[in-house]
Amino acid sequence: MFEALVSWENLLAAYRKAAAGKRGRADVAAFEHRLEDNLLALQAELESGAYRPGGYRSFLVHEPKRRLISAAPFRDRVVHHALCNLIEPVFERSFTADSYANRRGKGTHRALRRCQVLARKHPYVLQCDIRQFFPSIDHGVLRNRIRRKVIESRVLALIDRILDSGRGVLSGEYAMVYFPGDDLFAIERPRGLPIGNLTSQFWANVYLNPVDHFVKRELRCPGYVRYVDDLLLFAGDKASLWSCKRRLEERLESLRLLIHPGAHPRPVTEGAPFLGFVTYPDRRRLKRRKGVAFRRRLRRLRRLEVRGEVQAESVQASVAGWVGHVRYGNTAGLRRAILEESMCD
Repeated sequence: MFEALVSWENLLAAYRKAAAGKRGRADVAAFEHRLEDNLLALQAELESGAYRPGGYRSFLVHEPKRRLISAAPFRDRVVHHALCNLIEPVFERSFTADSYANRRGKGTHRALRRCQVLARKHPYVLQCDIRQFFPSIDHGVLRNRIRRKVIESRVLALIDRILDSGRGVLSGEYAMVYFPGDDLFAIERPRGLPIGNLTSQFWANVYLNPVDHFVKRELRCPGYVRYVDDLLLFAGDKASLWSCKRRLEERLESLRLLIHPGAHPRPVTEGAPFLGFVTYPDRRRLKRRKGVAFRRRLRRLRRLEVRGEVQAESVQASVAGWVGHVRYGNTAGLRRAILEESMCD
């Protein structure tokens, strides 16, 4: 596996994936300017074991919620793609069909469609999301999961370096939680995956894959969808979902994770909040704050366009991207109102 990972063909394919849609950025352009030299240097560092990840550039975003995003240097993102090109297929065979994030042929819109299919079949839903998910991911637990599938020492050493490079990046976002059996040194456990790494997105699925199998095989939940750390469980009665919740909390504790308090079964006719929409058996509504946030962003873009600080094409691309997403809900009137309002400003 390691020879395939550091091969010229894999590194070139990794560069193309990492650069897709970003070739106008300065760091990508600088790497591309001497592409062959940079890839050969990266290949030599990987082969010799001298490769070390660089530092992260961190910044806050507030949509859909406040999160600290940590961006790795571009050459490291090439390595992340090169690694995932090789290990994703190994793990993909063990993933269930119910996990929709960061997987080929899945994605947000298919997860929403599956949610609505299940809402039409089952009268009750339990919606759970995990507290401090990326900051809470325990490196020891994750390494054990990875070592069940990956055995080559040089690949494992590279994985360890990438994991270690993200240690502490989200420490300020984590509020310490002690689990049964912990001692005072539990606070020193390495934890946290930088939000923004391709590897972090992939490892999130590796980390929660046992939960997917637990829900389907042991809880025998008749309907289940997961997107990153958002979980929906569907059933025919509330009592079975309350039981599922208790056992799910126990299973998550073994992974050193907790769900947000307040999760409870509800009728699907009240709507299931999921991925920016509220899904009912017969319709999907965009969450109000999503519409408000886009209206504000569009007003800001229009002002920048008038001042000549943003090109019209950029504004049109932003609108097209938003419309392309929200059209998966019953949003025709909302889209019309926001776009007409922006034309009148």
